[in-house]
Amino acid sequence: MLRQAFLSMSNSRELQNVALHNRAARRFALRFVAGETLAQASRAIADLNKMGIKATFDQLGENVNSVEAANAAADSYIQILDKIVSTGIDSNVSLKLTQMGLDVDEEVCFRNVCRICERAKELNNFVRLDMESSSYTDRTLDMFRRLWHEAGYRNVGVVLQSYLYRTERDVHEMNDLGARVRLCKGAYNESEEVAYPKKSDVDANYARLTRLLLTEGNYPGIATHDSRLIEYTKKFAAARGIAPEKFEFQMLYGVRREIQTDLVQQGYNTRVYVPYGKEWYSYFMRRLAERPANVMFVLSNVVKR
Repeated sequence: MLRQAFLSMSNSRELQNVALHNRAARRFALRFVAGETLAQASRAIADLNKMGIKATFDQLGENVNSVEAANAAADSYIQILDKIVSTGIDSNVSLKLTQMGLDVDEEVCFRNVCRICERAKELNNFVRLDMESSSYTDRTLDMFRRLWHEAGYRNVGVVLQSYLYRTERDVHEMNDLGARVRLCKGAYNESEEVAYPKKSDVDANYARLTRLLLTEGNYPGIATHDSRLIEYTKKFAAARGIAPEKFEFQMLYGVRREIQTDLVQQGYNTRVYVPYGKEWYSYFMRRLAERPANVMFVLSNVVKR
């Protein structure tokens, strides 16, 4: 019930306008968002790197409504790639297609993502296409196929979500291509027609897909904060003789930090998804929806203040 409420609120423009101008809300969001500027996010990533943790940059923003905004977002990602080189930080980039203009003009979106992939290729870097709600799954995978087959980029990967019924089929396709997949559970409000309604079923599917990615995939990102799934992944990989350098664990900035450092100390590649920017509201609300502990953190701070 609480999860559904926060996911519904994440789409509210009225609440977003209130939150973006609320100082206390901004302070709470900074637990999960590495600042509002590229410089702030770069410093946060440098700090992660000192602990042996890799990163992926994400400039917050989605569902732009003009070609100009889409082109500007793509320009920002090229600046991010250049910033990675100039600062020497260990990071790749993740982006949302709706931020690149998918809802405005698919050709504009394709050109923008090609620009980013090309610059990343020049700099020996990697681009991940984030997955949005299920209404975008086919369109996201179609765009990925164009980048892979038509444009010939091999430095691009995609995110797949274990709460969708369809994902096993998509994992098989990506494995056959040799594409790099980040597997997550999913953070959108989906109907029972397309997604498992029970957490136990989502978790079981996550474990099943993890096995496929570890045995047949290309350097998958196992993106979870669930201690049980992390331990399952470690034990399965060890039992199959799959070395730690063949995959990586991925987590979100500000969530389960102690597990991130523990994994590094145990010899596992670990990458943290580092979002930044002023458009943090929707992302922040989805993080609150994912874990009751996140909500309790916010409430406890309200009480303190």
